[in-house]
Amino acid sequence: MLVDAVFAGGGVRAIAFAGALEEMVKRQIYVKRAAGTSAGALTAALIIAGYKPHELNAIIYELKGEELLDARPQAVKTPWLKWMQVYKYMGLYKGNALEKWIADKLKKKGIRTFGDVEKDSLKIVGSDLTNGRFIVFPDDLADYGIDPDSFPIARAIRMSCSLPFFFEPVLLRGKKGNSWIVDGGVLSNFPMWLFENRLWEERKRPVIGMQLVSNKTMEPAVIDNGLQLLQAIIETMRRAHDQRYVDEAFAKNVIFIPVADVKATAFSLTEKERLSLFLEGEKAAKEFLVDKNWL
Repeated sequence: MLVDAVFAGGGVRAIAFAGALEEMVKRQIYVKRAAGTSAGALTAALIIAGYKPHELNAIIYELKGEELLDARPQAVKTPWLKWMQVYKYMGLYKGNALEKWIADKLKKKGIRTFGDVEKDSLKIVGSDLTNGRFIVFPDDLADYGIDPDSFPIARAIRMSCSLPFFFEPVLLRGKKGNSWIVDGGVLSNFPMWLFENRLWEERKRPVIGMQLVSNKTMEPAVIDNGLQLLQAIIETMRRAHDQRYVDEAFAKNVIFIPVADVKATAFSLTEKERLSLFLEGEKAAKEFLVDKNWL
């Protein structure tokens, strides 16, 4: 069976997606098209590039935070200066190392730009702060005067992963002006709507979503200053927008994967924690497929 898959954001917890995909492949269910936000965008791109779930698992296992979190030299030498870096550069880490790492993985499969993959097979969501809109790569690039087929997939993923204040935002330079792009999760952390209309009307393929859910009750936000207020606003936007959408529309087609209380930016997970996330993904996918009579 062929399906179209949508992956939510979730940082390093996306390891669970590899487990879910592994269970699907065991039952001969394969992804034809994929979309995602942030870490979900990375998962989608690697699958469309041709990586198998077990390869995806191996790739995620080799992630090392100390190599991907590239702080500017001044902040490394004087730790307190990192907060000044946030003011000047709008993020703690440059994100260049992450983009290069992604580009290297895609290059091994002969993939660099959106023109190297099947048309409409991959969609990535970012947030355009300059123009106050979300941007879907590669679909919306023409609006910026940019050739979609020539745009690097690794750059699009880097933009989609630009968690505000953690990674520096990326300046998208287009013929119609420049725009600051950040994490797609600011506006749509779980873009199930990307494959909604056409596929459901034409009944080409089922759409399966994968969303990470905490197995702990969310603690109330602590808001004592302006920065905490802004962080709370962003987190509320990330959670509330897509949760309502899922509740009202496609919940029956979503694999909800419970994950431990692991921070999205906790790059230095232990092997036990990584294995636990992978197994949670496998278990959730199996329960979903049995319950929906997909077997």
